[in-house]
Amino acid sequence: MSYSAIVAIDRNGAIGKQGKLLCHLPADMKHFKEITMGHSIVMGRKTFESFPKGALPGRQNIVITRNSDYAPEGVTVAHSTSEALAAATMPGDVFIIGGEQIYRATFPMVDTIHLTIIDHKFVDVDAHFPRIDMRSWKIIGEEPHPADDRNPYPYTFMTLQRKRSRT
Repeated sequence: MSYSAIVAIDRNGAIGKQGKLLCHLPADMKHFKEITMGHSIVMGRKTFESFPKGALPGRQNIVITRNSDYAPEGVTVAHSTSEALAAATMPGDVFIIGGEQIYRATFPMVDTIHLTIIDHKFVDVDAHFPRIDMRSWKIIGEEPHPADDRNPYPYTFMTLQRKRSRT
């Protein structure tokens, strides 16, 4: 099983504020959907509850929560990171989609990061992605985009792959 993280960050590695994304970036939403469609996605309860329409269609939604009574429709509930990863049944990569605690807990297992870098520094942020030490990662894809009438900030889609040590 291979694990990938998918995340949008600002120039300082922030991912959110007050339980919400940093900004509305339609191109990033489309990119997220294209990459995760048909796969298992793992998230924390707060991330799941931030979705306006509930479970994301076309994907196995796995939600990690401590609440033993939690049972939203269309969701596989797990009570630990290891239980969530073991519950993934869809083919291909398992995608870690947030929030901060889930990214931190799974970061050592992640082989690929699908990163959207928003060329802006947001204020009053309260959630961050783990620091990426580029000595351990190689860039395997990079696609910069300017701001436009629908996407208010310049952004870059970047794919990182963990370097494997040669032993």
